[in-house]
Amino acid sequence: MFESIRKHSKFVMILLFLLIIPSFIFVGIDRNYFTESSPVVARVDGHDIKQSDWDNAHKMEADRMRAQSPNVDPKLLDSPQARYGTLERMVRDRVLAAAAQKMHLATSDARLSRTLQEIPAIAALKRPDGTLDAEAYKALVGAQGLTPAGFEANVRRDLSVAQVLGGVVQSAFSTEAQFKQTMDALYQRREIQVARFNPADYAAKVAVSDADLEAYYKAHSADFQQPEQATVEYLVLDIDAVRAGITLSEDDLRTYYKENLARLSGKEERRASHILINAAKDAPAADREKAKARAQELLEQVRKNPASFADAAKKSSQDAGSASSGGDLGFFGRGAMVKPFEDAVFALKKGDISDVVESDFGFHIIQLTDIKTPRQPSFEELRPKLEAELKQQQAQRKFAEVAEAFANGVYEQADSLQPTADKLKLKIQTAQHVTRTPAPDAKGPLANARFLESLFSSDSLENKRNTEAIEVGTSMMASGRIAQYAPARTLPYEEVRARVRTLYVAEKSAELARADGQAKLNAWKASPAAAAGLSAAQTVARDLPLNQPRAVVDAALHTSVDGLPAWTGVDLGAQGYAVVKVNRVVPREAADAQAVAAQQQQFQQWLGTAEGMAYYEMLKERFKVQIKVTRP
Repeated sequence: MFESIRKHSKFVMILLFLLIIPSFIFVGIDRNYFTESSPVVARVDGHDIKQSDWDNAHKMEADRMRAQSPNVDPKLLDSPQARYGTLERMVRDRVLAAAAQKMHLATSDARLSRTLQEIPAIAALKRPDGTLDAEAYKALVGAQGLTPAGFEANVRRDLSVAQVLGGVVQSAFSTEAQFKQTMDALYQRREIQVARFNPADYAAKVAVSDADLEAYYKAHSADFQQPEQATVEYLVLDIDAVRAGITLSEDDLRTYYKENLARLSGKEERRASHILINAAKDAPAADREKAKARAQELLEQVRKNPASFADAAKKSSQDAGSASSGGDLGFFGRGAMVKPFEDAVFALKKGDISDVVESDFGFHIIQLTDIKTPRQPSFEELRPKLEAELKQQQAQRKFAEVAEAFANGVYEQADSLQPTADKLKLKIQTAQHVTRTPAPDAKGPLANARFLESLFSSDSLENKRNTEAIEVGTSMMASGRIAQYAPARTLPYEEVRARVRTLYVAEKSAELARADGQAKLNAWKASPAAAAGLSAAQTVARDLPLNQPRAVVDAALHTSVDGLPAWTGVDLGAQGYAVVKVNRVVPREAADAQAVAAQQQQFQQWLGTAEGMAYYEMLKERFKVQIKVTRP
């Protein structure tokens, strides 16, 4: 049948054309004819946010996060919580935009200009005369997929929207009494004594039977799940692998030797003496001319009698560091002296005396006294280093080409890694007990969440195909395939009996500790004098836990102190139980003026944030916000 259709394809196309076109003529083309209707996920001020809008916004947000943090786990970016967070941000943006529009909040051109100039990337585009490099600015915003007009419109809109909450947040204020009351409560200290009831002390009292263990195993079967595992094969392509496949010819090595001999031999050093006549760069022109004339005078003297250079330097040089040694500066290489001085020295021949050389320090007369030329190592001496350098350079240039062949190979021959391994001379590596999440000691591709996600994809699992070539590091790609797969399973009771017993005893020990602790709490409340096993008194606070569990500190600070001493109990879960006795409230230590000012500023920020959040909730009611998706 299909062969017949292929032979008469033109006739079939004409027939379909005649059948479809009339339907458009008589029925019309609905605007959703070619696009699937997208459900509404939220509504703000009568305007819908559709599922497609949400999907697109979350994709852009995920792409942005991946660009900022390439190693972030993709599952975190696409979790229900992350997706719901994107929807909440979309709703928030629309609420604030609607409020800005209703309040007629606008951004002036002057405000926009000031804001743009405060952006470092834009400020860096200013020319020396203060004007903006328009082409560079266009390229900068173009990298974000925007035109200058579009970018400025976005900034203008963001500034207008910022005014909605900005006025509320920035206008929040507090009284001294509010600040003091809050800080006293936050940093309050209390003297306590604690009695701990640790589960380990009750383990010997737990009676264990096979029936109890089996019942515990059945009730907690999820705790004895073995995650899915796989034996995998994978290939890694990196710079080292490319370099290993490069063979250098003798001619290439000898050419590289000649081109780099000067660099590999070391730097030439020169020894010079000089006579300096000081003249600061910012000195008056007349003073500099006078100094130059003096230098010229000395130059004529030493050229007539070069052997007198050292004596002339001792008598006339104004460089205190070298004058006493006849102007000798010792050996130095390029980069050690200011450029005019260096250029003059390396242009001289041994024994020559330069013309007057001007620098920021003044005027110099230079005599080149010696040249130290480094020994040039032979080709054979440098051969290992030449091979390593040249191979590395060629590998870096060749990596992109080999990476393309690697990606094409694992895709086009997706049922095996062997052809690509043979072609590129790579070694197939094997790993066992690989799971969807990287093991703590995993390295290379097996430590990369994106590689593992691709490895456990449905196509890889069901069809045993190679994964696509995935970038798992700088200049490093990998592709893998599932060799053997074991789905997740509940381990048999016989295999985990010892673990079941440990967990059962721990749970029952914690229950006994909790029961004993609660009984002691009730008894000590009734008869405080009977309390035994309490720790020495210590003063704790939120910022001074003194190694106490956070739950103990919080319970001590939340306990009513209307009648002291006060008692409270704290369930520490698997860590047992604690009875806390609050003896007294310790006044907060007086803070210095700087600390108080910092606390006041922080309190003001807290208050502003709280009022901003409350105002936003009011705006949500005003603009009838509806989120039709259940919060995860």
